[in-house]
Amino acid sequence: MKKERESWGSRIGFVLAAAGSAIGLGNIWRFPYITGENGGGAFLLIYLFFTFAVGVSVMTSEFILGRSSKLSSVGAFKSKDRSWTFVGVLGVLTPFLIMGYYPVIGGWSLAYMVKSLTGLLKSPDMVDSFVGLISGTWEPLIWMLIYLAMNAVIIARGVNKGIEKASVVLMPTLFVLLIIIIIKGLTLPGSGAGLTFLLKPDFSQVRPSSFLAALGQAFFSLSLAMGVMTTYSSYLGEEESLPKNALIISTMDFSIALMAGLALFPALFAFGLEPTQGPGLVFMVVPRIFQEMGAVGPIFSFIFFAALMVAALTSSMSLLEVVVSYLMDERGMERRKATWLSATAMFVVCIMASLSQGPLADVTLFGLGTLDFLDTITDKIFLAVGGALISIFVGWKLDKDFLYNQFTNNGKSATGFFNIWYNLVKFVIPVLVAVVAISGILSIEQTGVMVTGLVVIAVLAIFSKKL
Repeated sequence: MKKERESWGSRIGFVLAAAGSAIGLGNIWRFPYITGENGGGAFLLIYLFFTFAVGVSVMTSEFILGRSSKLSSVGAFKSKDRSWTFVGVLGVLTPFLIMGYYPVIGGWSLAYMVKSLTGLLKSPDMVDSFVGLISGTWEPLIWMLIYLAMNAVIIARGVNKGIEKASVVLMPTLFVLLIIIIIKGLTLPGSGAGLTFLLKPDFSQVRPSSFLAALGQAFFSLSLAMGVMTTYSSYLGEEESLPKNALIISTMDFSIALMAGLALFPALFAFGLEPTQGPGLVFMVVPRIFQEMGAVGPIFSFIFFAALMVAALTSSMSLLEVVVSYLMDERGMERRKATWLSATAMFVVCIMASLSQGPLADVTLFGLGTLDFLDTITDKIFLAVGGALISIFVGWKLDKDFLYNQFTNNGKSATGFFNIWYNLVKFVIPVLVAVVAISGILSIEQTGVMVTGLVVIAVLAIFSKKL
């Protein structure tokens, strides 16, 4: 007898869990530095457009695949067209590889949260402090293990008792922590310049690459093409409005990104720091803000890195759930066994990713350390290609009447938006995402990484019918 599929206990539980998946390092770590590099306010508007024009549409597509099949990524595609199973497999492989390095960065945020109260801000050079942490052997491994174990404990408890209950606590906590930082930053003398930079568009700063960066950020931030939204929606009831939920989740995701900008840019400008600091902004520049705050600095540093850790956790536990759900659906494993088996495999990869920042820095794949290799192949190739394939599959392979019934709940809601969504998914989004995919692939300097990524996708496509 087939075991009854787990389900969300409430609509708010699903929304907070899905929003938590979307809201992660992409919002608080990645969004501020990309915005800083692309001129601030003008980039924000472009990102806003892509989030709602593209993000909501692709997310709704994934929701349709998951809810209609009641299966995770692989099963969802297999149930519709077996020759497209490889897209579902790619949707499991991608989060597995991301979880091969994401807990490493999550561990850094956990370490900075604790260290904020134990002397982090007394360091005369934040660059040296950060390099010292990530290039070590045992310390970053211990933080990574703690962080990964937190994920496993939550996922092992299941959808309702684990993911949903954790999300209901973690997501409001994230909002509150960011609001505290925003209020403090806006009270600093000179913070107005940061608000102007973030909220006043200056299109003279916009370059063609800014549009690609905005679309890529929207895709990365919303957890699209990672199998997450397909898997989460497979636990969803038939009465839920899929486009409405996608709109709510995307709005929450954009709001957190905006809040992260409001938390950082006013304070950056108040203390005369540059917003164009790249990926090191959060770990090497932001602590200097809290140094300047004096006695209250450690408290606000703790709050900020707690927010970063919470955002990372809500995303990474969803990535783990994709792999666990696959093992349960396709391999018949019990949840706890699937969880700890997946977490153990991820831990092994994470060891290599962590040590690639220090003792094993000379061990490379096509000129990249393990962490950078995994980040590049997933972000530049698998996510973009997967997103384009999902749009093509939904728009061109699935029956229009079937899509209408799923999108509108058999004509009960959002009927006026169906044709807009359908034409976007069928004609517009595949082209836009394909442009991002091609641009991202061509931007990879290491030819070996590019070839490896494309070969993996080709092999999956060739052997998909046997999977």
